[in-house]
Amino acid sequence: MISSASTHIDYEAISDIFRSAQNEGRGYLFEYEVYNLLGNSGAETPPKCILLPRGARSSDAELNALPGEKVVLKIVSPTIIHKTEVGGVRCVPKDPDKIRSAVRRMLYEVPENYATMINLDPTHAPDEYRGLTGNALEEAIRRDIKGVLMVQFMPPDSSAFGNELIVGLRNTREFGMIISAGLGGTDTELYAERFRKGQAIIAASCDLIDGDDFFELFRKTISYKKLAGLTRGQRRVVTDEQLIECFSSFIDMGRNYSSMNQNAEFVITEMEINPYAFTDFLMVPLDGMCKFGLPKPQTGHRPISKIENLLHPQSIGIIGVSTKRKNFGRIIMDNILGEGFSKDNLCLLKGGIGEIDGVKCYPDLNALPKKLDLLVVAIGASQVPDLVDEVVRLDAANAVMLIPGGMGETEESQERAAKVISAINEAHATEDGGPVFLGANCMGVVSHPGNYDTWFIPEEKLPKNRTNSQHRAALISQSGAFMLHRSSQCPEMNPAYMVSLGNQTDLTLGDMVKYFKNSDKVDVIAVYAEGFNDLDGLEFCTAVREAVVAGKEVIFYKAGRTPEGKNATSGHTASLAGDYMVCESCARQAGAIVARNFTEFQDLFLLAENMADKKILGNRLAAVSGAGFEAVGMADSIHSDDYQIRLADFAPESTKRITEIIETKKLTGLVTVHNPLDINPSSDDETHAFVAEVLSGDTGVDAIVIGLDPLSPSMHTLLETDNPSFDMKAENGIVQQLTKVAQQSEKPIVCVIDGGKLYDPMRDTLNSNGIPVFPVCDRAVAALSLYIEARLYAERIRAESAI
Repeated sequence: MISSASTHIDYEAISDIFRSAQNEGRGYLFEYEVYNLLGNSGAETPPKCILLPRGARSSDAELNALPGEKVVLKIVSPTIIHKTEVGGVRCVPKDPDKIRSAVRRMLYEVPENYATMINLDPTHAPDEYRGLTGNALEEAIRRDIKGVLMVQFMPPDSSAFGNELIVGLRNTREFGMIISAGLGGTDTELYAERFRKGQAIIAASCDLIDGDDFFELFRKTISYKKLAGLTRGQRRVVTDEQLIECFSSFIDMGRNYSSMNQNAEFVITEMEINPYAFTDFLMVPLDGMCKFGLPKPQTGHRPISKIENLLHPQSIGIIGVSTKRKNFGRIIMDNILGEGFSKDNLCLLKGGIGEIDGVKCYPDLNALPKKLDLLVVAIGASQVPDLVDEVVRLDAANAVMLIPGGMGETEESQERAAKVISAINEAHATEDGGPVFLGANCMGVVSHPGNYDTWFIPEEKLPKNRTNSQHRAALISQSGAFMLHRSSQCPEMNPAYMVSLGNQTDLTLGDMVKYFKNSDKVDVIAVYAEGFNDLDGLEFCTAVREAVVAGKEVIFYKAGRTPEGKNATSGHTASLAGDYMVCESCARQAGAIVARNFTEFQDLFLLAENMADKKILGNRLAAVSGAGFEAVGMADSIHSDDYQIRLADFAPESTKRITEIIETKKLTGLVTVHNPLDINPSSDDETHAFVAEVLSGDTGVDAIVIGLDPLSPSMHTLLETDNPSFDMKAENGIVQQLTKVAQQSEKPIVCVIDGGKLYDPMRDTLNSNGIPVFPVCDRAVAALSLYIEARLYAERIRAESAI
């Protein structure tokens, strides 16, 4: 994606600034150098400034050189980032003697103030000062002060809340370069904590967004509403075009000085302007910091085409099968055969025996008659490094599944894991690329198209229903237990593939999405992530975007929401745009449907599996129920910070037809036709189905949530009953009628069955018929609303990619 706003950035001049700092042994810029960088960035012109070096005697002419009646004095030190807190920023009249007096005072008072702050709270101390106290600490602080920066005073148009802006770049380990913007000033972290998500600060990947689209995100923030004069008592202080130009400039610089740019001479690790103030429609940077480094060499790519061998193997070998007990290896063998994989294409690596349960054994890898598509490793972790070396040396398999743990999860096992990773990377550097490795510490794969299952869970513990057809979906999870429990709790999900990645010793989340985005067997990709390898977050999001453009749907849940970076970085940007915020924002940008909790992940996955072929043209919802509380609950549930949905206005023809059946059923005095529609507990199966059919044909309705009121005496909702009036298998029952309506409808129809276990058969039947069923109405509305919003955004992505 290319920034649509035209920016004229002098990259050579900016690189010269970095070179000069590097030649002085610095990996950071002083504030005046940051202003020079901004002056070459094609965006707003920074204020004029003059460095007054420590120990130098400046002339009256020099001290009078800046325009205006006042000047701002700022301490210049690589270790003092937040200058205001230690008295490092002062505004004085532009008088040479008063300037000299203020400078002398600052050179003495700032070290004292900073030392006091560190003594009171040692966490404020940078690495250079750790362990220092008293005079030694003050002297170290004083020694690092380069001087005082004299800056042109440009009075802001307003000092009211919200009239300062922070804009920053940060090179993250997982997602590469991130841009963030929002409410600026000394209280910017407080704003981020106190305001709801996306209101104070936004963040995005520079590689996945341009200036115009980032501005559209920014428009939703309190910061924009303040700057644009959209709140009471405020007036506009900056134009939209200025903001777009600023964002575009930062994004373009972020891409150029990025670890993803193979031609980059330098990489910006962190840059922040906090704040920009606004004077007569000028964006004025009042403070800035920038850290930079050299690019690191990128590792070679994995031969991900061999994921095909992993998921659809023609031959499988297992090492670690016991002849005496049901160990993990033996259970894996049973499950592989249970899925229909041929014994003729399965072999075991075990010496001293010819076969186990009809499966041929070979004493070692050397004895194999041909190269395996897949080798499943179920031996102790201590044996894995030597085995990996042997697999690579003999080129014994195209894909290897590392089941055992003890491969990097603890400090004790990290050396073992590093040895394995080194051997794998050496193999990837060869012409063939060597085998791909799944795991370690994983449950492996269930591949219905590949006719095998390597989970080490006995079938008695997790019964298989092999008569049900699978959905065109793939579930990818770092946690095998997460995938296992979701399968047990929600068997109706039933994807064609389930892949446990474990530690991502080799194959990553990004690799798996890259594979499935091109699969003709999958329409939906669901991902549970705990963390990303270096830059794999960006690879993942890029693959998600490509999958969405290709017409697929991606459901995403990220575990671990603790903000990172508050102690690791010196600026505001990292603590504002923490790990989870960045991850969620990048995944949403890419087009993923982001779940907020485990239950929502299940719900969204179920919707995507069943609704991928439905048309979604808008966010107008029809809410129907025979229970009054449920209708009201649906209406209440449309209001959320996380999605936008609204109740549809029924067309006059729809209102007329619904009124007619209400009259026919003698419910006129009990039902008023509006949205939400409470059709009363007296409504029978035909009424429920007819209303759903009418609304599915209403052009003003985009989706339907219908509560089926299972306890109503008018409904067929029971499986085992002597009363035919309640038999859910009845031809005129709601199960049969609603199934027909839903299958013929191009719009999403979801059900709510708010009742006990007695109604599980009804839920199971409707789910198996492709109608998602929810136990409570608010959960149905929330999941459907999130799904609709994400589908609409995905359509926008596809439309933009086609231009």
